[in-house]
Amino acid sequence: MGLFSSLDISASALTANRLRMDVVSANIANANTTRAEYVNGEWQPYRRKMVVLEPKTSQSFDNFLQAAVNRGQSTTGDGVKVSAIVEDETPFKRVYQPDHPDAGEDGYVLLPNVDLLREMADLTMISRSYEANATSFNTAKSMYLKALELGR
Repeated sequence: MGLFSSLDISASALTANRLRMDVVSANIANANTTRAEYVNGEWQPYRRKMVVLEPKTSQSFDNFLQAAVNRGQSTTGDGVKVSAIVEDETPFKRVYQPDHPDAGEDGYVLLPNVDLLREMADLTMISRSYEANATSFNTAKSMYLKALELGR
């Protein structure tokens, strides 16, 4: 484990959480968008997007355990990375609004599969995670600065 690896780990989490906040913000902004994509001659509503995170190194618990036993020191990961932004495949909401411009012949409108309550809960969780990683980053930075002051 390098001297600044804790900063790298926190920085990767901060970057990933910022992207997650951007995606959730886009979901909230498009919660009522009925014309997001033109597919096969028809407009489709906005489809909710989600961020998929994965560790930068794909080591299993067994690998970490063996490395700790063999070296006698603690091992850590290298942070997280965004592997993909995927679309939620849940069906669109059907609402009866015959006077809506996008209503079908039966009077139903397809609305995005965005649930504002879920998005707000995700946003709260992401912001808490961002805050925790920012605190961790600042704590490590202040510890390094205090260590430099000891050398004076």
